[in-house]
Amino acid sequence: MTKLGQAVLRSLSPVTLVGGGRLGAGDLGLARRHAPEVVAVDGGAGAVLAAGVIPLVVVGDMDSLPEAAAVAFADRLHLIAEQETTDFDKALRSVEAPLCLAVGFSGGRFDHELAVLSALLRHPGRACVVVGAESVTFLLPPVLEIGAEVGGVFSLFPLAPVKVESQGLRWATGGIEFRPDGTIGTSNEVTGPVRLVASGPGMLVILPRGELARVVAALMAAPRWG
Repeated sequence: MTKLGQAVLRSLSPVTLVGGGRLGAGDLGLARRHAPEVVAVDGGAGAVLAAGVIPLVVVGDMDSLPEAAAVAFADRLHLIAEQETTDFDKALRSVEAPLCLAVGFSGGRFDHELAVLSALLRHPGRACVVVGAESVTFLLPPVLEIGAEVGGVFSLFPLAPVKVESQGLRWATGGIEFRPDGTIGTSNEVTGPVRLVASGPGMLVILPRGELARVVAALMAAPRWG
């Protein structure tokens, strides 16, 4: 069941966010296998229209909305005119769902990708996975338990000072204060079922794209930041 509120789309099931950036041939289909309902984010409405998908809503400042999509989805436009935040940020704060899968937000301009990561940190209570061509990225919840493939890469990157207790990683992280200008945790390796406990929001988890199904299951079961 999905409901539109004053400024928020509320869904009881996962939602796919489609941005106007680079969209791989299989990205939308992959995301929709886990999150069938779609929200187009500004220019992403063009890709949604081309795919023959009707979004629940189109969110953004509409400065890059294709004319054809504006006509086709005229009754679904949710304009947020302010220019202080990105369209991805607008989407995160406008969509309330157990989980969002974001496609069309990576693989293009690096400044855009950095803004996406910043938005994840700004909205720690919104569980969201950014799906890229090779990897999936999300903000670590308070506790994460995931059965990732043994021997696979498990990367952690801090956006703010944070500590993470770990099990199931080759290089244990307990007692380390991670920070973006200090110790980071990229290229760790899975040795068994992984359990992470974070001291606060601020840590990104970056896993191979093939782990998406496990990531979805783990985040759906994980607690959220308040």
